[in-house]
Amino acid sequence: MYPNPLKQKLRKGEIVLGTSLPVPSSLVLGTIMQARPDFLWIDTEHAPFATESLDAIPVLARQSGVAPMIRVAWNDPALIKKAFDVGAVAVMVPQVNTAEEAARAVQYARYPPEGQRGLSPMWARIAGEDWNHVIKTANAETVLILQVESQEAYDNIDEIKEVAGIDVLLVGPLDLSASVGKITETSAREVQEIMRDVPGRLEGSGIVAGTTLVDLSEIQEKLRWGYRFMNVGNILAYGTQVLTQNLETLRANPGGETEE
Repeated sequence: MYPNPLKQKLRKGEIVLGTSLPVPSSLVLGTIMQARPDFLWIDTEHAPFATESLDAIPVLARQSGVAPMIRVAWNDPALIKKAFDVGAVAVMVPQVNTAEEAARAVQYARYPPEGQRGLSPMWARIAGEDWNHVIKTANAETVLILQVESQEAYDNIDEIKEVAGIDVLLVGPLDLSASVGKITETSAREVQEIMRDVPGRLEGSGIVAGTTLVDLSEIQEKLRWGYRFMNVGNILAYGTQVLTQNLETLRANPGGETEE
């Protein structure tokens, strides 16, 4: 369970695939774990819950070999610290627009001397892990993901990628669409041109390009473009798609009769 291999996979250039947890439920978690994702996106930015609602969910994910990734609500040392302390392997920070903001996130995510995060990883007690060992080795396991969600962030990407301690720059298509004047139009040329350019801009930096999508063909396209950290939809979206298809089929042809 510890350390989780997420950081090693990223460094090897492997494609890392995850999915999101729509509600803080151990039952939903257990269902998702059957699919064996590499990481689990737990969103505390837009969802109506925070780390206190997660209880042992990050630990249960770790015990299944899956890296819990918590997106915090802001680039805030208290939020980042609590996310790691509840058991996150990776923390994602939204709306990072400058190298200065990126450097602050690194400081908040690392123990001294690499950063200034306070020491007390409560998840280790729940998991039965050696508390001292976890503290001494945490910086080697910790994954930091910063979101590129604006024209400003894209314009500053060459400066941002020079900041030591960033593992993934994740392009947020929806917020990016608003920033370029095409709100909700994630397929707009302005959005897609930026998305196509980002992986190449990160080559040689040691930072992996990431994003989040639902449509399988678009996911495959972005992997061809060089993205290596991919959130693959969520169980609610995919489950609803299948249910809708099945209901439509049954209403049109309840008995499954074939035409002669």
